Amino acid sequence: MNTLATILLSALPLVTGWAVHVRWLHGCLNTARRDPLTGLRTRDGFTRRATVLLKDPRAVVVLADVDKFKHINDTYGHAAGDALLKATADRLAQHVGRTGVAGRLGGDEFAAVLIDDHGTAGDLLAVLHGVLARPVDGQDPDVHTTVSLGWVRAADFPTDDLSALLRRADEAMYAAKQARAGLRRAGLGRLFATLAGRRAGRTGARTDAPVVGVAA
Repeated sequence: MNTLATILLSALPLVTGWAVHVRWLHGCLNTARRDPLTGLRTRDGFTRRATVLLKDPRAVVVLADVDKFKHINDTYGHAAGDALLKATADRLAQHVGRTGVAGRLGGDEFAAVLIDDHGTAGDLLAVLHGVLARPVDGQDPDVHTTVSLGWVRAADFPTDDLSALLRRADEAMYAAKQARAGLRRAGLGRLFATLAGRRAGRTGARTDAPVVGVAA
């Protein structure tokens, strides 16, 4: 056996071990980017995928917030609240499909980016709003609530990055929640005045900010 072959054979276990280690690290990274309760991407994982999707001019950004979630937790217990979050996540992910991405940003707040192939995002999200309001399978029928949705077309704000688009969707969602409208699209106005990046209505935000930038 020549010297080169001997060197290659001796290095084989090291190369194999390194490949296994890399796969293990990759698996750990994917796990870290998944929310353990819902299986959706966490904020970091969502941001990475969503940023890529926003290169498509058909992209739509959605912000979803479960209504009266604290009431569900306080009345029926945290197990019921967790089941509601899981059902919301599953339904959102199914609606977004393989071409989009859904993530849990924290608590009862979810985000998604979907590709609107036919320009019918408003109709699709109206259907989603109804789906999200259904009772949770296998749970007390009383354990259900609505989910307020805000959305924005990325093409309407070509200079906005993901963070700015999420803020617009967030403002539209909050307006929908206040009006009990269920769903609202971000308009073409400016963003709300904020304090430390928080929109009006959230802790730390200005209370005198004018209501602008949303449309029915």
